[in-house]
Amino acid sequence: MSQFTDRVVHALDDHKLSGALKNATNLLWARRLSAFSSLENAEAIRDIARNSKIEILQDLGENLLKFEKRLKENGCHVHWAIDGEEANNTVVEIAQKHAVKKIVKAKSMLSEEIHLNEALMAADLRVVETDLGEYIVQLADDHPSHIIVPIIHLTREDVGQLMHDRLSVPFSDEPETLAGIAREKLRQEFLDADMGITGANFGVVETGSICLVTNEGNGRMVTTLPKVHVVLIGIEKLVANLADLDRYLKLLARSATGQKLTAYTTIIQGPRRGKESGPEAVHVILVDNGRSAILGGDLAESLACIRCGACLNVCPIYKNIGGHAYGDTYAGPIGSIITPGLKGLSTWHELPAASTLCGACQEVCPVRIDIPRMLLKLRHNTPLKSKASLGLQLAMMGFGVIAIMPKMYKGLTSLGRWFLRLLAADGWITSSFPPLRGWTKVRDLKTPARKSFQEMWQDRGGNHE
Repeated sequence: MSQFTDRVVHALDDHKLSGALKNATNLLWARRLSAFSSLENAEAIRDIARNSKIEILQDLGENLLKFEKRLKENGCHVHWAIDGEEANNTVVEIAQKHAVKKIVKAKSMLSEEIHLNEALMAADLRVVETDLGEYIVQLADDHPSHIIVPIIHLTREDVGQLMHDRLSVPFSDEPETLAGIAREKLRQEFLDADMGITGANFGVVETGSICLVTNEGNGRMVTTLPKVHVVLIGIEKLVANLADLDRYLKLLARSATGQKLTAYTTIIQGPRRGKESGPEAVHVILVDNGRSAILGGDLAESLACIRCGACLNVCPIYKNIGGHAYGDTYAGPIGSIITPGLKGLSTWHELPAASTLCGACQEVCPVRIDIPRMLLKLRHNTPLKSKASLGLQLAMMGFGVIAIMPKMYKGLTSLGRWFLRLLAADGWITSSFPPLRGWTKVRDLKTPARKSFQEMWQDRGGNHE
């Protein structure tokens, strides 16, 4: 088995994982439906937001230069990083320049993408995650399995046991108690830290502002208490102006957690001035790490993603296997595009196949990203990038011939349906049906209906045209 298949099988065998995923994704989906019902002209806002994002990406180079200029006018130091290694080195250099020893971090998927924590620890810098979910992930020496909910794969019993083992506290599975333990442990970390590191949900070109949205007070603590604040932002995260930012905030909160607005929306305009509170220095690192290559190809639309996680919550594949099965930072339908886009299709060619192409991801995406189209494009390119088995190549060639010959296709599918029904009557179709063992090991092979939909449609007087 491939590494991806191995991870999938392992996930499907984990019944506790499937229960945790089902409960969490169903709750997030229900909250999203409720939240969007309260947004007036929601569909029009989605259309405007999409068009604005596409416009930003079409002239991204010029917009980045404008954003850099505004940041500098606001007193920020601006750095450019072509890849993750350069971004990590820049953070380390900033830390050394300011004699930093202790670092606190807010949630940042970009820092996960470039493996920042490992680079900081290699430079003898102590770094502590302060988002509750990320803090638990760090305690477990794990990594997030969801864009919005890092520990969606864990139950509260898992978290209680982890804190008991790693922090030597009494076991509890009460969320309030567990949050209180983390709060107590982190309080001194905030006070002792020399540097705070965050990501950025949006960068506003017009004003040179950094926008962070969180549901915990840790974001405010990380950006105000340490003497240095470092912002990691992907070059695609720009929005044109504050009016556009308002639209994205309404869509992001509703799509991600089912809120009208997140508990904390922070807009940063540079270091402190005069007697203001805040850091003495703000460093903004604009990170490419493969995004420019995506921008110039068939996957450019994926850069419009605002990282809400809604597509994960409705994806039947993600809801069964979770984030770790995808093998990298980004999971779900959007991850199946972004990861091959950033890291190459040859290594990650199996991810685009991890989709039913049901279209639910595009339907719930707040900016209507055409995820199915890009998944199909990657699938189309996969034979050129990977070594498909001879049997699979021959099977697909045969299907390609049959599929364009309606009479032959109809005849063979009727024969196949009759044959499978015959096997089912004799008890041959099981969960490990020999000819299709690789498929049926983790899927039920249903007995075909006696008649196809087209045949039933014709019986009722329907017309194919």
